[in-house]
Amino acid sequence: MGLDLGTKTLGVAISDAFGWTAQGLETIKINENKKEFGLVRLAEIIKEHEVSQIVLGFPKNMNATIGPRGEASQAFARVLEEKFGLPVYLWDERLTTMAAERVLLEADVSRAKRKKVIDKMAAVMILQGYLDSQSKL
Repeated sequence: MGLDLGTKTLGVAISDAFGWTAQGLETIKINENKKEFGLVRLAEIIKEHEVSQIVLGFPKNMNATIGPRGEASQAFARVLEEKFGLPVYLWDERLTTMAAERVLLEADVSRAKRKKVIDKMAAVMILQGYLDSQSKL
């Protein structure tokens, strides 16, 4: 399962059974300030799709340092590991949201629709990048 953590939404992607391709599943509304991360819904997805590992986007700064968003991802990774007992891999997601935005713009998706799917699309790119790296091993 691939996740793109924002402050208000959590993009979710799932791979096929072979671990070859990532598909966008949904965007979960969350509230980072209130520590509401959609864990009940994530538990349902993990059970339904028999998830064995989680790939979480890790937004580093362009100079590879870790800023506030990266720290938020690290903290969320610990929450996921404790709650679900699954391995959580932090995946460098620099530019994935921008790349997802570019794909949606090229597909002529309206601004309103882009806003609804951008996090799910970024989760797909995060998970696909991880899957591609594993197939080269």
